[in-house]
Amino acid sequence: MNHRAASPPVHVVAQDVALALFVTVMQVQGTLIRVAAEGTIRPLTDFGHLGFALLAVNGLVLAVRRRWPVAVFVTAALASLVYYGLDFPDGPGWLGLFVALYTLAAYGDGRRSLVIAGVGTGVLAVWWLVAAADIQPRAAIGWVYFRIGASVMSVALGESVRSRRVIAAEAEARAELAERTREDEARARVDAERLRIAREVHDTVAHAIAIINVQSGVTAHVLDKRPEQARAALRAIEQTSSRALHEMRVILGVLRDDDDGRAPHPGLDQIGELTAKARDAGLDVTLEAPAPETPLPSAVDSAAYRILQESLTNVIRHVGPTRVTVALNPSVDSLEIRVADEGRRTGSSGGPADRASGDGTDAPAGAGRGISGMRERCQLLGGDLDAKPTPGGGFEVRARLPLVPTGARL
Repeated sequence: MNHRAASPPVHVVAQDVALALFVTVMQVQGTLIRVAAEGTIRPLTDFGHLGFALLAVNGLVLAVRRRWPVAVFVTAALASLVYYGLDFPDGPGWLGLFVALYTLAAYGDGRRSLVIAGVGTGVLAVWWLVAAADIQPRAAIGWVYFRIGASVMSVALGESVRSRRVIAAEAEARAELAERTREDEARARVDAERLRIAREVHDTVAHAIAIINVQSGVTAHVLDKRPEQARAALRAIEQTSSRALHEMRVILGVLRDDDDGRAPHPGLDQIGELTAKARDAGLDVTLEAPAPETPLPSAVDSAAYRILQESLTNVIRHVGPTRVTVALNPSVDSLEIRVADEGRRTGSSGGPADRASGDGTDAPAGAGRGISGMRERCQLLGGDLDAKPTPGGGFEVRARLPLVPTGARL
């Protein structure tokens, strides 16, 4: 039956002790003053000063009212029942009981405490009325009704305070939850932006390095015999590295506070430059790209460019000079992309299996993640990607990007 709350702070305990002493003095002194003024049938000194003891218990028990609100109320109620049942003089001996009722409702556990307070008040009311059945003069019974009404008001006031405290606590909890939610959303946006930057850096650097690697090999091979061709390869290296540096500045520009050097993300309007660089790297590129009927969303446009860039980079890196078909098929609700190569030409080593590690599934430690990166781009937009070897020894990448992205974060 005892409800034990957490130990209150020292200053709160000191306040309760001071309140208990004050109520005790008020009850004893107030009763003595009334007895001196009106007289009484049973003095407080009867039964071994039991009247004084009951008034003292009724007040001093308030010192632990917040720690054990139920036990304090029960003690005060029993003291009141015995006090008025033995016809001790009426006076402010109910002060401790009213404070105990208020504390039970304000610091209890809600419904259970209200039930205890209601039952206790009912028992007290009946007992007070029975004890006052032969009270004289009859007008004095008004004090009984006062005690009953004050008890009910004490419970109502305590419940009001408890309700406001609960509402305030719930509001604070909701505010903390909202703050945590905002922090989680901000963290998710930061993670998404970090992933986007990493993906852009990977696509840009991998494409540039693949072309530079091919052109530097050509330069080393023809430097002495065909200097003009070597000079052209060096110019291609210069242009590719310059463009890669520019794209890196654009991509990493989001990490600065100013807007210097910003530029739009590359899109399919630059597909001509992309295929031209692929041809410079030795690929025989056939481009089938009809103009779309409606402008592509920026997220789709950028993702399509990066998928084409990564696909061509994989061909340059893993196959070398070969024939490649790049096909774009825009429709009303999606854009389909197809990049297919014929594989290594006769006399070359390796094969399409070299690219199997690009999806990140069967790759050894440190293997590239080109295909998995393309697949992630598609999935973020609600599309899909399929990359697999072809029967003729080549490799094919097919992607479908919805024109109404379902999860674009780019």
